[in-house]
Amino acid sequence: MATEMALVKPISKFSSTSSTPIFSNSRYGKFATVRMSSTSQPTTKTASKGGKKAAKTAIKETLLTPRFYTTDFDEMEALFNTEINKNLNQSEFEALLQEFKTDYNQTHFVRNKEFKEAADKIDGPLRQIFVEFLERSCTAEFSGFLLYKELGRRLKKTNPVVAEIFSLMSRDEARHAGFLNKGLSDFNLALDLGFLTKARKYTFFKPKFIFYATYLSEKIGYWRYITIYRHLKENPEYQCYPIFKYFENWCQDENRHGDFFSALLKAQPQFLNDWKAKLWSRFFCLSVYVTMYLNDCQRTAFYEGIGLDTKEFDMHVIIETNRTTARIFPAVLDVENPEFKRRLDKMVEINEQLLAVGETEDIPLVKNLKRIPLIAALASELLATYLMPPVESGSVDFAEFEPRLVY
Repeated sequence: MATEMALVKPISKFSSTSSTPIFSNSRYGKFATVRMSSTSQPTTKTASKGGKKAAKTAIKETLLTPRFYTTDFDEMEALFNTEINKNLNQSEFEALLQEFKTDYNQTHFVRNKEFKEAADKIDGPLRQIFVEFLERSCTAEFSGFLLYKELGRRLKKTNPVVAEIFSLMSRDEARHAGFLNKGLSDFNLALDLGFLTKARKYTFFKPKFIFYATYLSEKIGYWRYITIYRHLKENPEYQCYPIFKYFENWCQDENRHGDFFSALLKAQPQFLNDWKAKLWSRFFCLSVYVTMYLNDCQRTAFYEGIGLDTKEFDMHVIIETNRTTARIFPAVLDVENPEFKRRLDKMVEINEQLLAVGETEDIPLVKNLKRIPLIAALASELLATYLMPPVESGSVDFAEFEPRLVY
């Protein structure tokens, strides 16, 4: 779950917090440890051996920040109870389980000396941009791990096959998060993921919203990774850090996860076949696409650093994700309408003005007064985009299981 879909990123629960961090910081003893919290105060740690200091500003809790989510696990158990839900296609889930058990990427995430050597060559603003990329990506993957792990535990008696798939997906997400955290060690940093589990605020999402959001998150993650990988393969002069070489296989994990959520949605026709499903489908498409676009437009230096035009990249990812999503969602946005991009760009302008207000030295009251018309303008653009004529698309009645990719 590699994207930074902060508005709807479906990722976690309260009850699986462990007293022992999933990834022990003892592995990174000589590096500064970054503890991300809901404050904006800088946290400084001194490396125990190198004598270097790393000052980090903790991520602020905003609409564009990767978040942790919890859900109604009792309802989840009812949805996957084969005695209650006769729509569950166990043979399809069993086939998916065999796919996950194969574990194509078991030996894929193996680092080499290129990582540290490349990181040492990245300096100036681009270095900080890479650190932020690794931090946010690691947080998103780790939060996916937490949610899937808990679902695997809670569904073990109700539906062992589905439970095992969730457990294997948590394996994938943990592997991704660990790989990204090791990437941070190349920059003499590491995320304290145990602290992160306990300290972050959790937002409640009903199961059907988890399905919509996670399906989109996994599929948009696939298109982001494969697009970056193909671009850098064609333009190796921009291959400034070796993590991108792993994206081709990595994105197949995202694709498999998305296929599983497609199967879950088909097993719950009430989430796909009525007018409310069409409204919610469009809402989550809008939330995910807008969040990615606004996030990325704040970080154009990162994409320029690897030779991409940020807006062109995002629109390509949005269009491809939307086409994929149309195979299962009953309605999607008309993202190929030029009006859609025009409104996205307008939202970027408004968001930049909001950020500028936050950076002024005005007192909080004055800042809030200045924000009011900008927030109203942003809400107006969001509503207008949502109300654009949608594209009627797939449904549980005719959406076929997506074809498997060759790994």
